[in-house]
Amino acid sequence: MPVAAHWSFGRKLLAFLGPGYLVAVGYMDPGNWATSLAGGSKFGYTLLSVVLLSSLTAILLQALAARLAVATGKDLAETCRETLPAPINLILFFLAEIAIIATDIAEVIGTAIGLQLLFGWPLPIGIAVTALDALLILALQRYGFRTIEAVVIGVLALITFCFVIEIALAKPDWNAVFPALMPSSTILTNPEMLYLALGILGATVMPHNLYLHSGVIQTRVLGTTPKARKESLTFATIDSTVALCFAFLINASILILSAATFHANGKTEIAELSDAHALLEPLLGTSLAPILFAIALIGCGLNATVTATLAGQIVFEGFLKIAFRPWVQRLVTRLVAVGPAAFVAFYYGNEGATELLVFSQVVLSLQLPFAIVPLVIFTASKRRMSALVAPRAVTALASLIAIVIIGLNVTLVMGAFG
Repeated sequence: MPVAAHWSFGRKLLAFLGPGYLVAVGYMDPGNWATSLAGGSKFGYTLLSVVLLSSLTAILLQALAARLAVATGKDLAETCRETLPAPINLILFFLAEIAIIATDIAEVIGTAIGLQLLFGWPLPIGIAVTALDALLILALQRYGFRTIEAVVIGVLALITFCFVIEIALAKPDWNAVFPALMPSSTILTNPEMLYLALGILGATVMPHNLYLHSGVIQTRVLGTTPKARKESLTFATIDSTVALCFAFLINASILILSAATFHANGKTEIAELSDAHALLEPLLGTSLAPILFAIALIGCGLNATVTATLAGQIVFEGFLKIAFRPWVQRLVTRLVAVGPAAFVAFYYGNEGATELLVFSQVVLSLQLPFAIVPLVIFTASKRRMSALVAPRAVTALASLIAIVIIGLNVTLVMGAFG
């Protein structure tokens, strides 16, 4: 989409709005629901600080992804292919694909559970139907990128409406909510809390979104002069920051709803989405609550499908320089995700499916450093970025984030095998 240099600030900003919301939907997928519901019911509002810190981390990293795209005209996957040795590039490609498959598993299970809750469909049937929803997204691409963005934003509006009503019905203790935004040391000392915290981190800061953002931002073109690129970066950063603040409010709402409805009533073992759905009506006193819950869950799952569909195309074409037909690439990725989801749903039911949902988010957290580290290195390069090289303070902060995430992952792995 060309953006004329003579346009007003407001018109340019409106032209740039959209990619940030495509990225944001990946930060509120069904994986977020599983981790936030479990964290809220088990530990009340305590893990709200993790949601906030994860969202701030996402804002910083997505801004770096946009910076790389605007400065170089290439996405993160392309930059890896052109810069890194072939063996490392291939490893990063497979890790990125694992992240997309983990995301797909969360979308398949979450949407299938939503269909089960709303229509009573058995979980295996919901999974079979969900396996084909990505093809609907690919069909939308025929009508242009703006159409996809409009559909996504429309579904986001519906999700927001559902949560505004849910939170109003739950009546949370706001005096307990705001102090919980400050981190607690118990998160690091409690293994169960750390596991859920990493799940929230993996569900919020999703590695494939870094590839996605650096690709879709190039649908906007302002110019190639240093001034034009700087202006493009400003608008792209505003777009993603506002969208991710919005995503934070949705994610925080899920945890707050869980803490106010379940933890406050002694229901501290809500690990399944179906359990949460069943208890909403008796605890909140209205049949509207579980219906809104299911509708919002389905909406999040369908929206997140857009993220994984587009990210899959960018990763394949960027790393391998192979342009598969989008429907072939997407169908293969989705079928790989459907396999474990269908197996677990058939043999272990809702409990096993929800456990797989949480585990998929921890897998995403483990994949994060392999996307963050190259991004930080590339955006810190004056030779590559020219005038848009990341400020040293930003590079230092992003490096610290990478070190912390690596440290938390090492702690989790050592705890699992210790």
